[in-house]
Amino acid sequence: MADRRPALIRLRRTARAALLAAGVAAASGCASGSRGTVPTGTTEPDKFLFDKGTEALNKKKWLTAREYFKQVTETYTQSPYRPDSKLGIGDTYLGEGTAEALVLAINEFKEFLAFYPTNPRADYAQYKLGICHYKTMRAPQRDQSETRDAIREFQAFVDRYPDSRLMPEVRTKLREVKDRLDTADYLVGFYYYRAKWYPGAIVRFKDVLAQDPAFSGRDAVYYYLADSYMKTQQQALALPLLERLVEEFEKSEYLVPAQKKIAELKAQTQNK
Repeated sequence: MADRRPALIRLRRTARAALLAAGVAAASGCASGSRGTVPTGTTEPDKFLFDKGTEALNKKKWLTAREYFKQVTETYTQSPYRPDSKLGIGDTYLGEGTAEALVLAINEFKEFLAFYPTNPRADYAQYKLGICHYKTMRAPQRDQSETRDAIREFQAFVDRYPDSRLMPEVRTKLREVKDRLDTADYLVGFYYYRAKWYPGAIVRFKDVLAQDPAFSGRDAVYYYLADSYMKTQQQALALPLLERLVEEFEKSEYLVPAQKKIAELKAQTQNK
């Protein structure tokens, strides 16, 4: 009779592997289940879950916090903690910070604003919506679609929530994202300038100043636009720009060269 021991050994190994896998699955299921279990006798289970989610969120345990918040939103649909749990879910995705998570965060905050437009924390949702796009902005030399989206959401905040306590931070962020977009446009003009295609540089620099007169880096725009005018024999247009640079900026790497050009232009005028 053939030796059946190898077959028996394989059968026992397969059985042990199956038992081990079942044990791991059961343990995982118990852990996941216990995480969302509300203790017997809890008078406010929705508050219990929300507090647990908030605690995990503060500890940056994104997945754990999300599970608690989702249980509130999905199980206790009439709970007063449901709106804040919705925001909490968005915050967990935002905290993860991956490209995929940020897309999900945007969806959560947009849904919050659609479901709870008059909620006291609608300003927070709008702010975080802007932050999601802010975190996906690319360098000035790259595509600026997300920068434009961030500007749109932060500007919507400014328009809708003028009395929000978050306004100072939003204005700071709005200035930053506008500067990013302005810098991208300025770099195109500077490329034309370095290529000595001054008409193209003039058009681009003028566009930057027209679209955002408060651009933080406008000292460079003033200087190179003025120099482009000088290179194309339009000195009369150059002088006011250089004078604005000196008047508006106490510190700038372009101050000294601008002052030299002002003196040069004024000397040329006197000699005529």
